[in-house]
Amino acid sequence: MTSSVCFYCIIHTTLLLVIANGAPILINNVLGKRWAWPVDNHLKLPDGHRLFGNTKTWRGCCSAIIFTILAAVLSGFPALTGLFFGSLTMIGDLLASFIKRRMGRTESSRARGFDTVPESLLPILLLKTPLALRFSDIILIVFVFFIIEELISPILYRLHIRKQPF
Repeated sequence: MTSSVCFYCIIHTTLLLVIANGAPILINNVLGKRWAWPVDNHLKLPDGHRLFGNTKTWRGCCSAIIFTILAAVLSGFPALTGLFFGSLTMIGDLLASFIKRRMGRTESSRARGFDTVPESLLPILLLKTPLALRFSDIILIVFVFFIIEELISPILYRLHIRKQPF
């Protein structure tokens, strides 16, 4: 495999992460509260905290998966890779929210690094072969995605696209 192919895979995988994570935010801005059913159906666990919280919705998960499928196909990956990528990204995001709720953190609270690692690492680690990624590529993508989130979130907040500056 040439380094240009690897570079292509790194760029497109990073774009898939940005799209999978950005789709729920954009859809929320377009639709507001319409069809925003929480994934956890308001379920509280014995610790007194919600399973995931109000910000994790079926609409957000579905939008992430649909937009990631479209982006994957446009990037030259099979639609099935996009489906798995979007799904795994949302599973990682839900896992991070689940853990943050168990730690007593409020919805949409910041846990620097922890917010981005599960949702980026899970899909690229499990799909490294179809994405043609090496271990060093995976580390680079997780790091780049973290930096992108750190730089873009405050801008999206100032543009009133995000509700939190992080």
